[in-house]
Amino acid sequence: MRQYKPQANAQKKVYYSDRFHEKPSLPKESLEAFPEFAKELELLSQEVKVLESYVERGDWVAYVEPKENKKALAALKRMGYEILSEMSAIDYLETRHGFEVFYQLLSMEKHHRMRLKLFLPEGMELESANDLFRSADWSEREMYDMFGIRLLHHPYLKRILMPDDWSGYPLRKSYPLHGDEAAQWYEVDKIFGKEYREVVGPENRDAARIDRYDTTRFARMGHEVPYGEDISLGEKETPIRYQEEGGVVIVEKLTPENSKQLQERK
Repeated sequence: MRQYKPQANAQKKVYYSDRFHEKPSLPKESLEAFPEFAKELELLSQEVKVLESYVERGDWVAYVEPKENKKALAALKRMGYEILSEMSAIDYLETRHGFEVFYQLLSMEKHHRMRLKLFLPEGMELESANDLFRSADWSEREMYDMFGIRLLHHPYLKRILMPDDWSGYPLRKSYPLHGDEAAQWYEVDKIFGKEYREVVGPENRDAARIDRYDTTRFARMGHEVPYGEDISLGEKETPIRYQEEGGVVIVEKLTPENSKQLQERK
């Protein structure tokens, strides 16, 4: 039988945990100490229902209902938040069965930053903000591509990074960091066909893997060999040179004989 692996959060991997450790969090300050933000909150509350509002690291943060995202963004744009610098989502499917979507807004005139947030239940669609902020175009496509969140009335809602026929959404926590089984065979199937799976084998998606005897992609300092040479029986040492043979005019020539290798920290 295959070893059971949790599917809800495949990216979670704890290497070390301290039972006394407390996760750091930024303090949430009341708007009472920020009259400019308090006034803007009052204006926003006249347009939409604000569920929660506070100041975090000098940024005004406000939560609204998902169905009122575009209405809230339009109101904030009229207040002077004319730049949408970033937008994305956070996967809370395992714990809360949905996503937290955020819009990072900037007012150049007021020198204010504002973050509009909302909680989107799984399967619910969100209204596109593309006609309000042109920068939302690719950000919304990326959010659809990476999380599977659909945007209503987007002019060209299709994947932006992954191929159109890609299976799964890579930034969901349920998606393995090295890709799932479909990802391992994607390029093999596209280039050679499924009938060549046993011949070619699955794609290696471990970026940290190094093949000790692969001389087409890796080289050992002091043991360089010609491209593609078989070194399974060993390789000879080669002198380490830090500069060209003739050296550099204004730089002292470095040689291994004059260098010293440190064995321990001081």
